[in-house]
Amino acid sequence: MAAVACHQILLRTGSTVLLTLCVAAAYYLAGLVGLTRQLVVEGAIVTPLWPPTGIALAGLLWFGLRAWPGIVLGALFVLLAIGTFPAHSLAILAGNSLAPLCAYLMLRRVGFRTELDRLRDGLALVFLGALAGMLISATVGSAVLLLAGEIPAGAFWPIWSAWWTGDAMGVLVVTPLLIVLRTIRWPGAVSPWRWAEAVCLVVTVTAVAFTVTRSLIPLLFLVFPLLMWAALRFQLAGAAPCVLIVSVMAVTAATEQLGLFGGLEALGVTSVLQALNGSAALTGLLLSAIVTEQITVRRKIELACGELAELVDRLVPGGDAPQRRRPAREDL
Repeated sequence: MAAVACHQILLRTGSTVLLTLCVAAAYYLAGLVGLTRQLVVEGAIVTPLWPPTGIALAGLLWFGLRAWPGIVLGALFVLLAIGTFPAHSLAILAGNSLAPLCAYLMLRRVGFRTELDRLRDGLALVFLGALAGMLISATVGSAVLLLAGEIPAGAFWPIWSAWWTGDAMGVLVVTPLLIVLRTIRWPGAVSPWRWAEAVCLVVTVTAVAFTVTRSLIPLLFLVFPLLMWAALRFQLAGAAPCVLIVSVMAVTAATEQLGLFGGLEALGVTSVLQALNGSAALTGLLLSAIVTEQITVRRKIELACGELAELVDRLVPGGDAPQRRRPAREDL
């Protein structure tokens, strides 16, 4: 018995260590990807889209609190990769680690479901998981830089806004995509027209997003009908990849000063980028949640009607047979 118990302890310990290393590696790699696209706001370098926050929240939603040590370790590796690690970086590490944890706890408190098949789940992910949860990392990080003398007092709010938006966009863009990749089930028999429509959608979104983000004419609004198409026809499985494509194209154009972004100052670039990415994420996420909820309700109604019809057939045997004519009053 002692040997069996020892073996089980070793298995649990090994699985915990493996999970921690996998989460840390995913967080670190996502951080390296995010650092490839940077903007300079008031002398500070910020990332308009920070994928590690989305990976951290998705890991907590999948594995629970067991994933949190991996998030801390991954955040530490990212800070070490940026450069020197002064003492105040420990506070930034704490903020970056606590933000997804608090977001996860708030989502669990309200009964969030990773299927995202209800409007309330979409709203919870937006307002609790992204907007509210990422206030912690942005506030702690900006305050630490201010107290350490690395940024002037007048730059606090612009840097805080860019930090908060980048972390929130990481949740809104990356977390739904990871949820889809984990839960999606490819059906065995799908109409070729359905596959053709999906391919056409991805190609069209890519082409339109590439064009409008690099055009000198303000045509950014053209991406929203395509996001509606994706949400209405494919729900989250279509909306999440399309939102990612739009966000990546916009971030690339903004960091390279292309199109409309070329004639704007740093604050203008971040404002336009934040508005576009935020609107795209909200459109795809919330609309797909509404459509999925309606489809679920319709299926439940159809199932209930079928069960009611079967119950009536059991209670009234031969109900299809013509009823015997009742005698009229004059026949009595």
